[in-house]
Amino acid sequence: MMREYAPLSMPTVPRPDFREEATALFDDMVRVRRDLHRHPELGFQETRTAAIVAETLTGLGLEVQTGVGQTGVVGLLEGDQPGPTVLLRFDMDALPIQEESDHDYVSLNPGVMHACGHDGHVAMGLALARIFAARQSQMAGSLKFLFQPAEEGLGGALACIADGVLEEPRPDAALAMHLWSPVSVGQARVNDGPAMASSSVFTITVEGRGGHGAAPHLCTDPILAAAQIVVSLQSIVSRNTNPHESIVVSIGAFEAGTTFNVIPERAVLKGTVRSYDTPSHRMVYRRILEMATHTATAFGCKATMETVAIVAAVVNASEPTAAVRAAARRVLGQANILEHRTMAAEDMGFILQEVPGCYFFVGCSNGNSTSFPHHHPRFDFDERAMIDGVAIMAEAAAHYVLNSPQPPIDRANGR
Repeated sequence: MMREYAPLSMPTVPRPDFREEATALFDDMVRVRRDLHRHPELGFQETRTAAIVAETLTGLGLEVQTGVGQTGVVGLLEGDQPGPTVLLRFDMDALPIQEESDHDYVSLNPGVMHACGHDGHVAMGLALARIFAARQSQMAGSLKFLFQPAEEGLGGALACIADGVLEEPRPDAALAMHLWSPVSVGQARVNDGPAMASSSVFTITVEGRGGHGAAPHLCTDPILAAAQIVVSLQSIVSRNTNPHESIVVSIGAFEAGTTFNVIPERAVLKGTVRSYDTPSHRMVYRRILEMATHTATAFGCKATMETVAIVAAVVNASEPTAAVRAAARRVLGQANILEHRTMAAEDMGFILQEVPGCYFFVGCSNGNSTSFPHHHPRFDFDERAMIDGVAIMAEAAAHYVLNSPQPPIDRANGR
């Protein structure tokens, strides 16, 4: 429940055109984004990125805290009038991928690449800080900029929460966005309720009795048992879950043996479960364990399973989502606002468990060199999408902290 605040006493001001302001900052966003792309850093190693962020925020007059969640940065911008606190979150980390692009801002760090758009997120976050720092005297409330480390499965959000990012002051709402290559530039995805899935990892170890490949009757083959387990697990979604529920069970690694004529002692399967519903998630794990152990037994082997919970589902709250949808409509036009969930995962879900908020997607593909999916060695995005993202988030944040009584100008025909 959002805290109540007294009516604003400051004079009303004309509603800003945030798209125009974002466009004016475009060249600077491109410069920052390409610099970060050339110098990517893995999770909890974002020291150079964090230093650039901290220096920029300090220069803008924000109250800056570094070392949040190890390498994160928080910048607090307090308005002249009391009001709600809104957390704006931007992830900073890159991925352990060797870039294969041929543009002139290719990664200079071998084996590390910004293959998910986080370099653009940081550039957009700094542009938003510039936009609101220039109108601090007009703000009723505070903006808390979180530049988060280690989003890519390493627990960066939890580390920031443990370091108190949701306290002093505690946010009333939280907003985050992601540049999204499945969507064309000039469009955005905004939806109520679940937006991204919860994600967890499991490892199944199948143990048998190894021996010579020419004498399989003297062995207990864990590869055969593990292969049958892989096939059996595919029936869980089709036969054990409600067809109206969205659940994914995927095996991504099958490790066994070292040469062609030796039956190994063990085989190891690694996979992931994605869902929007915790009870369903638990049911799936129960069935995975049952199928793995019973199938292994049927082939004379033994199976054990370990699980690791990685991230919670990203669930949008209704009021912040309505604010983001209205902002996106103002910036892009109603025809360009889409609703679609994804089974990808994001640790912003942990923050949204504590604070009502909205996570939305900004289209960034133009169908050419930007058509490669996230986490691909040639991933790139249409940098004009940063204008859209900044304008939408600025509009949504202004809903909470700026006195803007004039009705929005709806760009009915989009861009």
